[in-house]
Amino acid sequence: MRLLTLGGTEFVGRAVTEAALARGWEVTVFHRGRHAPPPGVTELLGDRTAQDGLAALAGAAGRGAGSHVWDLVVDTWSGAPAAVRDAARLLAGRAARYAYVSSRSVYDCPAPAGLPEDGPLVSGASPDAGGDVPYPLAKRGGELAALDAFGDRALLARAGLILGPGENIGRLPWWLLRIARGGPVLAPGTPDLMLQYIDARDLADWLLEAGRAGLHGPYNLVSRPGHATMGQLLEACVRVTGSAAELRWTPAETILAAGVEPWSDLPVWLPPGELYDTLHRGDVSKAHAAGLRCRPVEETVADTWKWLGELGGVAPQRPDRAPVGLDPRVEAELLADTA
Repeated sequence: MRLLTLGGTEFVGRAVTEAALARGWEVTVFHRGRHAPPPGVTELLGDRTAQDGLAALAGAAGRGAGSHVWDLVVDTWSGAPAAVRDAARLLAGRAARYAYVSSRSVYDCPAPAGLPEDGPLVSGASPDAGGDVPYPLAKRGGELAALDAFGDRALLARAGLILGPGENIGRLPWWLLRIARGGPVLAPGTPDLMLQYIDARDLADWLLEAGRAGLHGPYNLVSRPGHATMGQLLEACVRVTGSAAELRWTPAETILAAGVEPWSDLPVWLPPGELYDTLHRGDVSKAHAAGLRCRPVEETVADTWKWLGELGGVAPQRPDRAPVGLDPRVEAELLADTA
């Protein structure tokens, strides 16, 4: 298989590139040059947002006149949909299939528990939108752009919460580093709260196999609800860090009353309610029937901790995302109030 990864040097894109290389595929990576790609790829440089930014990609695509240069394209773009539109149009005659890593944020919010792929979607998205586009509209616009160019050759991977080595959002790294410091740790809600997420490597494996099999259309791509619980996630963090941390499970009402924001101040966690149902209780039967397999939470946590160690304990941070995590002073106050 000949793969083109648009991106391919960070988190999900890198996981896709590394998984393809491990399979012995021929891999081309098109990116801006800010991070080195894995060894063994063909590298094309360009900025999708700049005028003539696709020149290197156009040159490579033009070498295969009359045939497909690539069997599969994987696009992880999360900005303005116009960038997906331009790349997909350029590649429509030079690639057999196009897999776009979308998001479950494309569903009209709040999405009820158990919502399948044919649920109502956000309105107002356009594949022609440029500039600063709200995330749900950007992802839906990217889907429309992929569908416009590739039709039933387009695969839409609607991922949810993504964790694992390489994470540049900071959710699991924040919990690992906080727990590694030890002492009492504010643990939100109850330990039996079910989580729904996907390891970036499992996402990558499924994308490549689905692309090779010719799957198309939308797929909700996360674990089954309850694949892990909040307690299992945090207890795994305690074990792998070797910390003497004490998890202090604190009622959601107490946390919310203190002005603490779920998801951003306390990553991964959402209290039961509409947003929780939207992000942690989606219907994923279609993807699992199509071969999705999710590794144990302990493996995701252990491998993320090992990766952080290789970086000296400092996780990368995407410049377009705000850092996550609870202010230590706020945590200390809450722990003191609930002691």
